Amino acid sequence: MALILSIETSTRVCSVALSENGKLLALEESTAQHSHAEQITVFSEQVLYKAGKNFRDLDAIAVSKGPGSYTGLRIGVSTAKGFCYSLDKPLISVGTLPALASGMIQSLIDQGKNPDSYLFCPMIDARRMEVYAAVYDSTLNVKRKVEAEVIDEQSYADFLNEKPVLFIGDGAPKCKETLEGKDNASFTEQPFLPSASYMIPLAEQKFAAKEFENVAYFEPFYLKDFIPGVSRVKGLKD
Repeated sequence: MALILSIETSTRVCSVALSENGKLLALEESTAQHSHAEQITVFSEQVLYKAGKNFRDLDAIAVSKGPGSYTGLRIGVSTAKGFCYSLDKPLISVGTLPALASGMIQSLIDQGKNPDSYLFCPMIDARRMEVYAAVYDSTLNVKRKVEAEVIDEQSYADFLNEKPVLFIGDGAPKCKETLEGKDNASFTEQPFLPSASYMIPLAEQKFAAKEFENVAYFEPFYLKDFIPGVSRVKGLKD
């Protein structure tokens, strides 16, 4: 059981959560684009202030490891490493896609629905028509590993024949037109976006198991090589 600061910057969402013993104490997040570098440290200070804690009280720092935006992941991981070095605290990495699925599972439970009735396909926008996606069951067992893919009419046919599949994440809306008419394909009314709050149970489990990263050598899970684009403004480029 621990006091953990969780950082999520893998998409346009900049999110920081503080949890204690697996319970959310405070959350700060924004979907303003190109603002991660400016917001992440401020959000970290704010969640600690709201909870009446300080950085020295922390037991660990958790960071979303991807896949996702190259620049966003670099900002999140660099910030988390900086905290770990300065505070001498362990680093925990949490996959972006299982965290998204975990958040959706808890949302269904909160609505009085049975998550066992679904499979979960979190999708992260990977530019153009491509997404980073995986498939999980209600206990976060991997039904299909993370892949970068372009969605077509035959995508997820085997899973859709098995049971309803709930497509979530910022990559889901651009796949909706292709998949929505399929039997058992379900989408949320509003995009279900990443949040540091969804990382909490997974980070707590890793802390209990002492599954820590090497702070010096840890790198995000990019899945694909970075292709530089035209720089627009300070912050996210992809």
